[in-house]
Amino acid sequence: MDQPTVGILHPGSMGAAVAACAKTNAASVLWCPVGRSPASVARAEQHGLEPVPTLQELLDRADMVISLCPPAAAEDLAHLIAEHGFADGVFVEANAVNAERAQRIADLLPRTKAVVDGGVIGSPPVGGKTPTLYLSGPAAATERVEALFSDTAVQTKVLGTEIGQASTLKLAYASFQKASRVLVALSIGIAREHGVDQELIDIASRRTDSYLSEPEYITKTAARAWRWGPELLEAADMLAAAGLPPEMLHAAATTLARWDDVKDDGELTLTDALNRLAQP
Repeated sequence: MDQPTVGILHPGSMGAAVAACAKTNAASVLWCPVGRSPASVARAEQHGLEPVPTLQELLDRADMVISLCPPAAAEDLAHLIAEHGFADGVFVEANAVNAERAQRIADLLPRTKAVVDGGVIGSPPVGGKTPTLYLSGPAAATERVEALFSDTAVQTKVLGTEIGQASTLKLAYASFQKASRVLVALSIGIAREHGVDQELIDIASRRTDSYLSEPEYITKTAARAWRWGPELLEAADMLAAAGLPPEMLHAAATTLARWDDVKDDGELTLTDALNRLAQP
């Protein structure tokens, strides 16, 4: 397969490092510095990306465009790409957007040869880090993206042909990974307020696995929701008293309330628990 010319929009810490990996199998990797910050310019120079004077030139030259930007800007950026025209290449929507937004972005680019839904899970590919770029979309297009990152620090995995699958996986994982870190801050905050934060850390250090890898625990959570919800409301009161935001625990208690009618149900299946959560 011929080496493609690749355009990257816009090289943040993840985008620049991913673009640098793309250089391995690309004829060149382009970016447009217009309107970008000095930090972006420095990253692009550090990773050897080729600057072009206009977005239009980038789109005219690129066989593949990878969009990696803050998720709030992803759809506006796609509108901009549509206005400038990008008809002959593959557009990789690799931002942390939901499945519906990913489909809207694909719909904005009907003249594009193919749109691939992507989601990066892991840290930027520097210093030995090897994130995975999950892909979904037309098979011929995902194969081209796989080839672009072959033998690089960016691993790839195709999930299927449906736009939205990669975005869903990214956000499903991020919802746990990122929200759990917020919960860490809240938990440590409560404990520190009463001088028991080190004890809390010692307790947690005895368990190193992740509940995300134990979906069977969902049924146990559902069966105990009737008493866990009120417990979290007590903790929310403590957060508020300490000047910490209680909303996250209020939301968790509201979620648990959807399982109130399966109190201590030892026969509950995972499917039943998830169905009750989705359709209270």
